[in-house]
Formats: sequence, C-alpha cells, structure tokens
Amino acid sequence: MSHYNHSNPSTFILKGIPGLEASHFWIAFPFCIMYCIALLGNLTILLVIKCEPSLHLPMYYFLCMLAIIDMVLTTTTVPKALNIFWFQSHEICFHCCLVQIFFIHGFSILESGVMLAMAFDRYVAICKPLHYTTILTNPVIAKIGLAILVRGIGLMTPLMCMVSSLNFCGTNIVSHSYCEHMAVAKLGCGDIITNNIYGLSIAIVVVFLDSIFIAISYVQILRAVMGLSSKEARLKSFSTCGSHICIILMFYIPASFSFYAERWSQHIPTHLHILMADLYLLVPPMLNPIIYGMKTKAIREQVPKLFCQKGT
Repeated sequence: MSHYNHSNPSTFILKGIPGLEASHFWIAFPFCIMYCIALLGNLTILLVIKCEPSLHLPMYYFLCMLAIIDMVLTTTTVPKALNIFWFQSHEICFHCCLVQIFFIHGFSILESGVMLAMAFDRYVAICKPLHYTTILTNPVIAKIGLAILVRGIGLMTPLMCMVSSLNFCGTNIVSHSYCEHMAVAKLGCGDIITNNIYGLSIAIVVVFLDSIFIAISYVQILRAVMGLSSKEARLKSFSTCGSHICIILMFYIPASFSFYAERWSQHIPTHLHILMADLYLLVPPMLNPIIYGMKTKAIREQVPKLFCQKGT
C-alpha cells in the first residue's frame, strides 16, 4: 500500500473497479464502445444543428448544450479509465485529480440544469404553443444558459476550495476509476465533515429541486396531451415524453445511487457501486443523442444529408 507524509500528494493511485481487477481488460471494451457512440452521436447532433438553419430553435439550442456537456463528462473520465483497464496506468497527478472532480461534479450539475431547461421548453411548446416564440426568445435562452453555468460554477467553487485545502497524510489509493469527490476527501487525515455536509447539500438541492420541477413540467405536459382530440397525436406525444422521462431517470437514479453509496456503502458491494458510478457518466451521454436526437424527425432527416455532404 502506498503512503506519504505530506499535505500535497504529487499523485493518487486509481484502483479502477476494486474486486474486478482480473476482468479490467474485458470491461474496457464495452466502455470504449459506449464512449465512441457517445462522442459520435453528440458530435453528429452538434453538426446537424449547426449546418441546418431550420433547427436554430430553442429546443435544439438546449440539445446542443446537452451534447457538449455529455462529451466533456465522458472525455473527462473514460480515457483515463481505459488507460487503467488496458495499460495499468493507475497514477493521476494531484492537480489532474482536482480537475476531474471539478468537471465530473460541475458538469453533472450543468446536465441537470439543462434537462430542467429542456423540460421547461417542452412545457411551453405543448401547453402554451401560441406564446412559445415570445417566451423563449434568443436572449431568454442565453440567460437560461448563463444561469445554468453560473449555478454550476458557484456550487463547485467552494467544494474545490475544501478539497484542495485538505491535508493528506495516509494512503493515496483511491478506490475508484476516477477522482470522485468523497472518495478523495476520505483520504484526508483531518476532519472532512464540512466536505461531506456541503457535498450532500449540493446533491439534495440540485437533484431534489431539479427533479421536482421536471416532474411538475411533465405532469402539465401529460395533462395537455390527454386533452388532444387525435389518438395518433396522443400516442406520439406519450412516446416522446416516455423516452425523455426514461433518459431523465437513467441520469438521476444512478447518479443518486453513486453519490449516496459513496457515503453509506457498508452493505453495497464495492464493484457494484463503482460500476454504477462509471455507467451513470457513460450511459446517458450515449443514449441522449438517440432519444433526443434520432427520435426527433427534423434531426433524423438531416443526418443522411450531413454525411452525404461530408462524403461529397
């Protein structure tokens, strides 16, 4: 076991998935495939929306924000995880670890905010269609995007100050495949109660409030859909809303499980906890372009045109 006796470690050792070390080589393959799909899908969404003027609308602006966040989230974690699984490159420098913490938790907060904004966009589009263009103007969208960004940075800045000021004097082994906040904070030799309480407060505020407002939006949407006279329109709307709700649940449930398991994981197998923590950063970014993008007719029709133009 690695030890050090100073407050600023030069490196941490990431274990990967404790208990499944013998399977690391094979686990890396689905991780790599999901990462490639996430990158390709989100990059395609961005290119399609950028190249097609008819898609320069609020719904697609929010989708672009989500695609950028997903690419940053996966790129922050997966390449290092693959290095661990395939090349046994377990070391990560202290400052790189801090950067990972900031981007993983900060961009998870941003993703939650964008999902809330997208739910609000759908609420306005379905429940107040006549006022859609007057409510969601470009300046309003810019302000929403800025508010999401400011909230993420504002919540993460105190957390980063707490982590960077910790004294580390024991083991430098992180039982994770990336630098998760509490996994790193637990290595501190001082009192980490402040880190624990603040991190827990962020999770409660972000997950609870955002999920409540998203739920309210979709309840209003479903009430409006039930009032549609066309059965075909109702089925189409239910299909779309159902897909969106599944993606939202696939983000919030694993994220909440990972967050709370890091604090109270005595009865949860370590490998299950770490796998869930990895998958919540991989599965939603992989599925978001499919659910939000490919199931949207306007985008689906533009994808072949985009690749034909690129091929030409």
